Amino acid sequence: MSRIGKKPIDVPSGVDIKIDGQDVVVKGSKGELSRTFNERIGFEMEDGVLTLTRPDDSRESRALHGLSRALLNNMVVGVSDGFVKELEIHGVGYRATLKGKDIELLVGFSHPVNVQAPEGITFEVPEQTKIVVSGIDKELVGQVAANIRKVRPPEPYKGKGIRYVGEYVRRKAGKAGATA
Repeated sequence: MSRIGKKPIDVPSGVDIKIDGQDVVVKGSKGELSRTFNERIGFEMEDGVLTLTRPDDSRESRALHGLSRALLNNMVVGVSDGFVKELEIHGVGYRATLKGKDIELLVGFSHPVNVQAPEGITFEVPEQTKIVVSGIDKELVGQVAANIRKVRPPEPYKGKGIRYVGEYVRRKAGKAGATA
């Protein structure tokens, strides 16, 4: 059996799960998420513990079992706790400012770059060089953070750009490092 798929999901108090066939709606203190799962996956709810089942041991069923469990667990964690991605900006004159719900980035281009917050995502700028992306949908939070990083990814020579907090950027030697 799938190691991930067979793990039960503990549903915290304050989180309500409604299962209607293959449609699952999860409501919590932070919001509501819904998703339609594959017809091969079954759901069983007992005493605040949710388990997922699969009909057979075919390769596709095994893959869907673990995937569905991970997606459903992310929904439960998202509506109860939420998800956060932090980015930092490196470079002289590089900074971010909050303009309403959107972010304006000054990262070395001739113009500022505006990043709009999609529905369900909030931005915070605690410092000019830090951006915090938060929301209840893990997939959407990660995608928005990746799109912000894509505006100016860290370059290997001086390390300038936007990176995740704690991300290691491998540095290269420039022209001075070559022997003639």
